[in-house]
Amino acid sequence: MKNIFYKIKQAAPAALALLLASSCGYVLDEQPRSFFEPGFFKTEAGVYGGLTSMYAHLRYIYGQAYYYNSCQTGTDEATYAQSADGNFKDADLSGVGSLTPSSSRSDVLWGVAFPNINTASGIIENAVEAGIDNSLIAEARFFRAFDYFLLVQTFGGVPLDLGAGELKFNTTPSRVSTRNTVPEVYTKAIFPDLLTAIDDLPEVGRLTGAATKTVARLLLSKAYLTYGWWLDNPNNIPTYPECSRVDPDGKTSQWYYQQAYDIATTAINNPGPFGLQETFYMVNAGPNDRNNEILLYADHTEDSEYYNGGSLTYGSGGAPDNFAGWMMTWNYTTMTSSIDGNWGSSSKINPVQRAATQPLGRPWTRMCPTINVIRDIFADKTNDSRYDGTFTTVYRANWPKGGNTAEFVYNANDMVVYPGGAILSFLGEEPETAITYPSGQGNGNIGAGTLPGRSDFVVAPSGISRIVYPGLWKLGPYRTDNGDGLGQPNAGSTRPYNILKFSELYLVAAEAAVKGATTTGGKTAVDLVNVLRARAGKWSFSNADDAAKTADYSTAMTAATPTTITIDYILDERSREFYGEGYRWFDLARTQTWKQRAGTYEICGASYGDHTPQTVTREIPDFLYLRPIPTGQLEGLEMTAEEKATYQNPGY
Repeated sequence: MKNIFYKIKQAAPAALALLLASSCGYVLDEQPRSFFEPGFFKTEAGVYGGLTSMYAHLRYIYGQAYYYNSCQTGTDEATYAQSADGNFKDADLSGVGSLTPSSSRSDVLWGVAFPNINTASGIIENAVEAGIDNSLIAEARFFRAFDYFLLVQTFGGVPLDLGAGELKFNTTPSRVSTRNTVPEVYTKAIFPDLLTAIDDLPEVGRLTGAATKTVARLLLSKAYLTYGWWLDNPNNIPTYPECSRVDPDGKTSQWYYQQAYDIATTAINNPGPFGLQETFYMVNAGPNDRNNEILLYADHTEDSEYYNGGSLTYGSGGAPDNFAGWMMTWNYTTMTSSIDGNWGSSSKINPVQRAATQPLGRPWTRMCPTINVIRDIFADKTNDSRYDGTFTTVYRANWPKGGNTAEFVYNANDMVVYPGGAILSFLGEEPETAITYPSGQGNGNIGAGTLPGRSDFVVAPSGISRIVYPGLWKLGPYRTDNGDGLGQPNAGSTRPYNILKFSELYLVAAEAAVKGATTTGGKTAVDLVNVLRARAGKWSFSNADDAAKTADYSTAMTAATPTTITIDYILDERSREFYGEGYRWFDLARTQTWKQRAGTYEICGASYGDHTPQTVTREIPDFLYLRPIPTGQLEGLEMTAEEKATYQNPGY
């Protein structure tokens, strides 16, 4: 099956760049246009060009590091790191910045989603006249619903009328806007589009990575689940525009939870070409990208800069590069080892060189995990493979790839380390023997400690800081063109950014069951959670050991599952399964547990050698459950100051 690759210029509300594609889906030419006549989408070329742009628009959201930050920083999964600028400190809500309409990086979503929605509407309205099959129009419906679902979760009610009427294709820029309510966005746009998409999409995508019934079912089950929570509103979080939390069709939250469960389990029972990978490691391993567990991704390639959407040798630090993985990568290249064992001399090298390999990559040190994540969420590091399959916990010597010919180096305890050996290890547990930490940078240059008999420097979970912490292995780069060298570590990742996974169906159905959905045989909340926990107990590779590992701890994993599943447990499992992938703010906002789970966190300081955990408190008032309408959007509206103030979410 052919892959989707695409090239598109950044979309803007009044100027979308669409591509003309052949009927088999390959991009032939780029045709930037300032506006579109309806007739454009009445041609086969226009429909294929519009669809190509929809897949391409994903790259301006997913892998865009500043948007990624808005989905992770400030949650129970991540805080700002030592080199963070205001983008990251503002999002942390811990008193080091302020989240405002000008500083919130959810502006990325607003600016990208609406042009794509308009393109989708153009196809939906006009493509029938081109003799286009309904399955292709269904792809446009999927993406219109996809973008509206992101928007309504983020901002509350958003406009369905972009200038020509609700859900109508608009050909000229509109400088006025009216926001619809949350129920209107769900019941007029998201649900109808996805129900039609499920009917009309194929089980097997027309191209690898194209929309299918299964991905539409996952999105609809998530939308039903989220709307059910919104109707319940257990913690009285305000909505905007203000409206009663009553479904316009008279359906209850329990009806929506049941639908979420039924649709998710239908997708599980009718997977088509999709399913679970045998081990968690294989889901995120670079050589196994685009595997059958991934339902939707923003694609990239190392084969062509044109189709990659960016340079293959240097990252721009902006979309459409996939550079989210840089953010949680600390500057491991500052580590030093001694050539001659004399730490006071200048005979030192950096034993771990920057490389385009999955455990390493380009360090920006903007975000980091909290101690709570490492210690509590990933408490079981023996049976559960998901900690090892998520983080880089061992940094190994690779200096020969940088051209240094030293046979070995002296490292911790003046012991010898050869290429491939461990230079630094983040321990999974607090050791019985106390770690000896230096008062500052110490030998090794990063303030890491030593344990008797070990040649690697070590850091315990309690010693994780804003400057030295486990990296995010699952988002690390993977390239096949490194040869014997370090490759191109400064480029944006050429890997696809995974967006929706088959595995999430199990946790959506389990959450719906916890919320009261009637379950079927063999698919209780415990059953569904245990499918993923059993898989997590199966090991095929150990990142920490950098070696194959055949082990099956699935029995121990399922035995440890509580007999009663709670929402807190679902959230723990979602973090173990999807840590650092951009899900977390949406999870905490949906379940209204943001303050409860992320109101405090533990982390050590931003200086080398600081291993004293501090408890940090966040201020998360209820109005933050909706992100602010971006300043740029408000400034572009030709409305009175009072109308603009009314348009903005309260609290901002």
